[in-house]
Amino acid sequence: MTAATGPLDGITVIDLTRALSGPYATLMLADAGAEVIKVERPDGGDDSRGWGPPFVGPDDEPQSTYFLSINRSKRSVTLDLKDAGDLAALRDLIAGADVLVENFRPGVMDRLGLGAGDLETLNGRLVVLSITGFGEGGPDGARSGFDQIIQGEAGFMGMTGHPGGEPTKFGVPITDILSGMFGAYGVVAALHERERSGRGQRVTTSLLASAIAVHAYQGTRWTLGGQVPGLEGNRHPTIAPYGAFTCADGWANIAVGSEGLWRRFAPVVGIDPEDPRFATNAERNANYDALEAEINAALRGDTVDTWMARLAEAGVPAGRIRSMDEVYAWPQVAHLGLVDEVEHPTAGTVSLPGAPVAWSRSGRRPPAAPPRLGEHTAEVVGARTGARADASDGAPSPDGRGGTSDGGAP
Repeated sequence: MTAATGPLDGITVIDLTRALSGPYATLMLADAGAEVIKVERPDGGDDSRGWGPPFVGPDDEPQSTYFLSINRSKRSVTLDLKDAGDLAALRDLIAGADVLVENFRPGVMDRLGLGAGDLETLNGRLVVLSITGFGEGGPDGARSGFDQIIQGEAGFMGMTGHPGGEPTKFGVPITDILSGMFGAYGVVAALHERERSGRGQRVTTSLLASAIAVHAYQGTRWTLGGQVPGLEGNRHPTIAPYGAFTCADGWANIAVGSEGLWRRFAPVVGIDPEDPRFATNAERNANYDALEAEINAALRGDTVDTWMARLAEAGVPAGRIRSMDEVYAWPQVAHLGLVDEVEHPTAGTVSLPGAPVAWSRSGRRPPAAPPRLGEHTAEVVGARTGARADASDGAPSPDGRGGTSDGGAP
């Protein structure tokens, strides 16, 4: 049996990104088997290396758990892009790559001499992913786009929180993660198209665009229905009962998403399913306060475990609300292999949230520890630039990406 390598085995990615959106995109590509070369500043590297606490590992080389969470299976190279020699080394790496990912502010790549035209000349097969905060151009294109800023600007915080309370952010930097996911999707689509055309292309996305894309029915509540979503707490805006309810020792989510489910659920909590206040979804929504009060009164009489068993027996979808430690102790998480344990050279064994996608035939490349800063500079930069130097008088390389005559290092 051949070793698992992942469907992107053989694809080389140059990763100029930092923080979260870009590193999340390249994490997805690495999990799928791509070789990801993470290019970092010599003086500290990726910003997220300093984000903590918590940190793990020895006091003289602490490792940020934030950085560790999104940088497995990558190799770290340190280059000072203000230095002509290091910039030339980067150009050599790009010339032999399949993908370049960057999340600089608009204009930075042009100032480095790596604008769209420069990159196309350097490597005509290159797929370039650019992730920005507010998108390119337009009245807000030059703004810095940090996740919580976009969460507010894109409407997420305007509909997250309890009625009468404060607008609330997601528990994770969701717009960073979404833009990374959409960016990785764009890269894979462009690589597929390259098989037909033989040419690379530029892929763009932004935190703002990614947020708008997942508005789903909340967006069309406004664009089609003329309703502005507000702070609705744990209630669903259109389905009832669908939300979080209190038990004797904790909370449970219950999703009664059809009239058939309502008729199964109501008797379990002692409600007549034909009660005229609750007989249809529209009536249940109109009388949600009264419905919620009756459900909570029933559920408070017993434990979460007891209600999970009763609702499962009735065929009603429900789930407990878990703390993070409970999630990682859950046998289902272990069964799905959703935790990667890797050996870090200074921090020892570290457990990381694992990849959510599996491939039946090509498999997933076995995860490797997130890299130490500059850990692979000598082997990667030396090997790549050495190979370029050995290329004969600018002749095309065997993979067809072209030699120094079409835009090698200056």
